[in-house]
Amino acid sequence: MQMKHLIIFALAGIILLIGFNMFNSNRHESRIAAATSSTTISPDTTTSSEDTVNTNTDIASQPLGKQPKAILDNATAQIEQAEQVNQERVEQMSAAQ
Repeated sequence: MQMKHLIIFALAGIILLIGFNMFNSNRHESRIAAATSSTTISPDTTTSSEDTVNTNTDIASQPLGKQPKAILDNATAQIEQAEQVNQERVEQMSAAQ
């Protein structure tokens, strides 16, 4: 195989890979947009007591002794909400197949 043919073959392969990547990323972005537009996030319905902090409450307004617990409670609530949204997306994707 001549060097000229090898260069042409390599350039054609690169162009095909770039085209495939553009096509695939566009489909991926459209799937993400469709999944996020159809997913609704419900408000957090945590119950407030003396020791727990609602996620809408500012952590700085808590007494100094309860701030670490408020930070952990807030982080836990956010993680649980993210896991719930992720589970809903998985259920939607599995239902779509």
